[in-house]
Amino acid sequence: MVTAGVLASLQNFLRKCLIAVISYGPMPKHIAFIMDGNRRYAKFRSIQQGAGHRVGFSALIANLLYCYEMGVKCITVYAFSIDNFKRDPSEVQSLMQLMEEKINELLDNRSVINRINCKINFWGNLDLLAEPVRLAAQKLMASTAGNTGLVLSVCMPYNSTSEIVNAVNEVCAERREMLQREHASDSNGQAANNSVHSEISVADLDRHMYSAGCPDPDIVIRTSGETRLSNFLLWQTTFSHLQNPGPLWPEFSFKHLVWAILKYQRAYPYLEQNRNVAKKQL
Repeated sequence: MVTAGVLASLQNFLRKCLIAVISYGPMPKHIAFIMDGNRRYAKFRSIQQGAGHRVGFSALIANLLYCYEMGVKCITVYAFSIDNFKRDPSEVQSLMQLMEEKINELLDNRSVINRINCKINFWGNLDLLAEPVRLAAQKLMASTAGNTGLVLSVCMPYNSTSEIVNAVNEVCAERREMLQREHASDSNGQAANNSVHSEISVADLDRHMYSAGCPDPDIVIRTSGETRLSNFLLWQTTFSHLQNPGPLWPEFSFKHLVWAILKYQRAYPYLEQNRNVAKKQL
């Protein structure tokens, strides 16, 4: 036990030293993860269906703490795509039960949340979730809404197409309300026609994205070596550094995260140049 304690202390010390070194370079404010490979992890190890996702949840908590230590402000994870509802119903039900279990676990045992003062968001169409999962997610969001530390945004059930359509619908509804108010204040209805613009701008849509108020991801990491974005944050990732490391998500560890940040730092001048060019063109 003494030896284990000494090794753990040494690992913590070395981790903090490494973080201090890489912090001299530009550090990402927002990292987004496509947590791919949970099912393959379970299959390759011949373990029970769903066990891979449980190990994946542990990997999420570990990487959340690593990111907090590195000073990353926002983490976004792709937990469940709307398209995943097309999978076998028994698998979908199992995933829903696991989500409910893990959300309630965070509600009951708040040690991790309190340690990093974490605010948790759920991005997506929550109405598609089973009621117990939806209620648990809403309760967790409400209970962490006042926290000011790292922001964890969990995309479920989500895809970018749905997010953009939702934003367009909200902007249109906002414009209709403005027209109705101006029409009510002017008996002729002409004030509404003259003062409310019909065009929808990029800024209008930005305000109604799930990610409103959150900086765009600096890095998007899809584990397991896959190179597809799979309809994830398409609106927000124009200048993100896309990476596809080989490890499956449950295998993604501190060393992989450090390597991802080093690759981002190497590409940073090119990314920043593109951002500046885009700003000048606006």
